[in-house]
Amino acid sequence: MIIYFSGEVARLDSVQVDGDRFEFIDTEPQLIKYRAVLDRLEASALKPDASRDLIRRTAQGM
Repeated sequence: MIIYFSGEVARLDSVQVDGDRFEFIDTEPQLIKYRAVLDRLEASALKPDASRDLIRRTAQGM
């Protein structure tokens, strides 16, 4: 799981990465990396209505 905490001042942003071990990230180079990853994920994600439709179709097909 990745949780990105952002606010008015970007340099105060931080990322919590929870997997095999807990990691808290707050350095600018690392934040830039996670911002880019999350921006790509957001750009490729379905819109809410399309997500609901996909979930319904998948559930009906089970």
